[in-house]
Amino acid sequence: MGRGNGARPDRAHGGGMRTVVLGSFAGALLEWYDFFIYGTASALVFGDLFFPGADPAVGTIASFATFSVGFFARPLGGIVFGHLGDRRGRKAALVWTLVMVGGATFLIGLLPTYGQAGVWAPVLLTLLRLVQGFGLGGEYGGAALLTIESAPAARRGFFGSLPQTAASAGIMLGTGVFSLCRWLLDDEQFTAWGWRVPFLVSALMLGVGMFVRLRTEESGDFRRERATAPAATAARPPLAELLSSHRRNLLLALGARLAETVSSNVVNAFAVSYVGTQLALDDAVPLNGMLVASAVGLLVCPLAGRLSDRLGQRRLYLWGAAFAAVFAFPFFLLLDTRNTLVICLALILGYNLGPTVMFAVQPTLFTRMFGTGVRYTGLSVAYQVSAILGGLTPLIAGSLLTLGGGRPWLVAGFMAGIAVLSWVCVRLIRHPAAVPGVPAVPGGRDAVRGPGTPTATGPAARG
Repeated sequence: MGRGNGARPDRAHGGGMRTVVLGSFAGALLEWYDFFIYGTASALVFGDLFFPGADPAVGTIASFATFSVGFFARPLGGIVFGHLGDRRGRKAALVWTLVMVGGATFLIGLLPTYGQAGVWAPVLLTLLRLVQGFGLGGEYGGAALLTIESAPAARRGFFGSLPQTAASAGIMLGTGVFSLCRWLLDDEQFTAWGWRVPFLVSALMLGVGMFVRLRTEESGDFRRERATAPAATAARPPLAELLSSHRRNLLLALGARLAETVSSNVVNAFAVSYVGTQLALDDAVPLNGMLVASAVGLLVCPLAGRLSDRLGQRRLYLWGAAFAAVFAFPFFLLLDTRNTLVICLALILGYNLGPTVMFAVQPTLFTRMFGTGVRYTGLSVAYQVSAILGGLTPLIAGSLLTLGGGRPWLVAGFMAGIAVLSWVCVRLIRHPAAVPGVPAVPGGRDAVRGPGTPTATGPAARG
């Protein structure tokens, strides 16, 4: 990291950087653990427990609707915590997001069912999902920035991918807890109380996450921004500045993000329900498949991040979007074989070579599109507004499956079409060095500078 402008050297090496990575990873792990266990519970038990009396397919769609509703609170959370993070610091916002997400998830595990509380049961479930979504709205942007803005400039792709591995770790942990409960308990025990265990376990993760996050330092870029431009605190709100000066890149980031969120939700949420309900296979088949897929993702994510420092984040993202488009139809063809090993292979490929590659490089690519003073808001808005479609994906996919007479080809077409749209958006993203107020990041093909662009050691370069 640079040492210009009188700023103290970043603790981007050794113990300081490890603490930053651990702090970001801990919160992101809780986020993705909570995300996946809610999606899994929606597919397996919430329909019967909170929406009884309906047709099983209708009950599943209703439970997926509560899964989706949390995504509508996420943009508001992104704006609120983005403002806090851009004004007061990334760390301050992240402490609050962790409390909200972890607390709401734990309370879901204590909820009464419809048989115990009547209509209040789905109402309370929806309210807690909204609280969870509001907290999640500010988690992604802050966790990504805390690491990326503290990392050495030439390795930001790699370090930015490390908190992203929490997605695979969270899915693996959530799947493991659900699989263990299904293995130890019979159907009656699991439905009666076993489903609560994964939600209650989140309290342990919340405690560990808070301990690590409170010990984490503020990001290097934010400290330098405040040291060199203290008057920024009196400027107009970050959201207003974002919409005024970064509108084009914001819209392109929104479009680019869609392929990752839609393909991810098709694979790790809808496919679990599809294999268990439509194909009438044991729930353990897709759960174990996702367990293996997420374990592979722990290796793919940092590998993609490291490659992006050499090849550029844009190139890796284009590859992931292209794969998601091309693999959409083969994915369902492989699932329809009803062969356990083939289904596992489909989940491994579908999860890792598409959404995981995009997800690994996404925060670093998006960070370079916005100035330091609006980055938290920019990343949060781009991520969370597009996440609405991601949250609706299981619901949309379930409806398309019904419309298609139980065949998945409309779902595959939806997945492929969104991936093509994102591919086009990534191609249209302006070169980061050409965006006013956004510093170039040396290293990788995306960082080639044009004429007149400040060098990495110039006054405008902040890492």
